[in-house]
Amino acid sequence: MFTILTGSQFGDEGKGKIVDLLAEGYDIVVRFQGGDNAGHTVIVGDRTYKLHLTPSGVLFGARLLIGPGVVLNPKVLWSEIMALESEGRTLDMGVDAKTSIIMPYHIELDGLREKARKEKIGTTRRGIGYAYIDKISRDEVQMQDLVDPDRLEAKLEEVGPAREKAIEDMGGDPSVVRDPELIEEYLEIGKKMRDRVADVSYEINLALDQGKKVLAEGAQGAFLDVIHGTQKFVTSSFTTAGSACANLGVGPTKVDDVVGIVKAYITRVGEGPMPTELKDEVGERLREKGREFGTTTGRPRRCGWFDAVLARKSVYLNGYTEVALTKLDVLTGLDPVRICTGYELDGQVLDYPPESTDLFARCTPVYEDAEGWTEEITDAGSYQELPRAVKSYVDRLEELQKVKITIVSVGPGREQTVRR
Repeated sequence: MFTILTGSQFGDEGKGKIVDLLAEGYDIVVRFQGGDNAGHTVIVGDRTYKLHLTPSGVLFGARLLIGPGVVLNPKVLWSEIMALESEGRTLDMGVDAKTSIIMPYHIELDGLREKARKEKIGTTRRGIGYAYIDKISRDEVQMQDLVDPDRLEAKLEEVGPAREKAIEDMGGDPSVVRDPELIEEYLEIGKKMRDRVADVSYEINLALDQGKKVLAEGAQGAFLDVIHGTQKFVTSSFTTAGSACANLGVGPTKVDDVVGIVKAYITRVGEGPMPTELKDEVGERLREKGREFGTTTGRPRRCGWFDAVLARKSVYLNGYTEVALTKLDVLTGLDPVRICTGYELDGQVLDYPPESTDLFARCTPVYEDAEGWTEEITDAGSYQELPRAVKSYVDRLEELQKVKITIVSVGPGREQTVRR
């Protein structure tokens, strides 16, 4: 069985918790895109795990894989491995030989470029975009280079001069490109990771042939996709479900299930349009109660009412077979609870987002109001125990998305989840 899981909004939908919940039934959990600009939070009892590269299935002892569509900062991954293993967790992990490595010069270039922009994107300045540029231009350093000092030296001799020139032209320090201490630090991690280098495509396909279960985990969300997102305020990778097949080397006929993660409201980090954004006390309440601060950057997230127009497009982009609804408890105490069912643009009402980001930024939400609730729902043991207004809200979101909501999260903990 091959399942793909993606975020359906602007990221931060609670993918880490849902992957953790599902992972117990899977043999392999694999990350298929993005880098350490993404953060997944998993809460088990009184422990909180903040993961940036390690697949969220780590807590169930699944085989963990990082696919070649990921861009990897080896220092971040190694620090996560050390932190998890120091708690007595044994990680069965493989990293594809073709996985692109984020080098120190990518981070330098990213910071310099964002600083120079008149219109900021809100990049995390972790080198993600520049690592993907090198992948596309065939100038990347790969995992197989990191574990071989001679290969890495040859690669840096080839690409180094152009990177030094670029950094110098942007007013930075070009010595970062071939700094001996930084290179040695990377090579030391390469030595430790040598036995973890894998052929992810082969391993996944072989596992599926053997009847094993594989869960492919995405990062960010549908509207940060480099093609289908709100250009230019997007990430540098393909975040929708179809990219899992391309990035992992698994044919689309192998896919059995596509799970979308949808937050009961909507949030966004960084710049870019967001029609239902609330710049008032309700938005602040959602931020505080939902602890809407970036796992990676700590930046406060912009909060707004649920956007069914975007949700409709996300279903088309990803082909969801089911949806998990998260953070429903955060809406407790609000009345009414509003749902954006359309956009108004130049006197017309739209039920689907315009392609142009400029036009999208000019859209204003058309709302319908749902009845709110005051009862706390975090201790609900089943879906039937939830208040009538809560179930009506879930039913309405399901109706608008036209996809079955099968999992409802009523709190941050693993146990605070009910199934429909």
